[in-house]
Amino acid sequence: MSIIYVLIPIAILLVCIAVLVFFWAVKSNQFDDLERHGSSILFDDDLPKHKQNPPPSNLDNHE
Repeated sequence: MSIIYVLIPIAILLVCIAVLVFFWAVKSNQFDDLERHGSSILFDDDLPKHKQNPPPSNLDNHE
């Protein structure tokens, strides 16, 4: 029964932290555009891959 005296303040503290984090996220505009990132994968253009440089030719090798 004495453990409840420890768990209740810890639970209240965690809820307060969660509420503060939520209000911080709302204030810093984290929830402004939720749809853009979800649909951006559908319209993502495939960029052409860069051509790899050919291996350097060994001009100093006189065999």
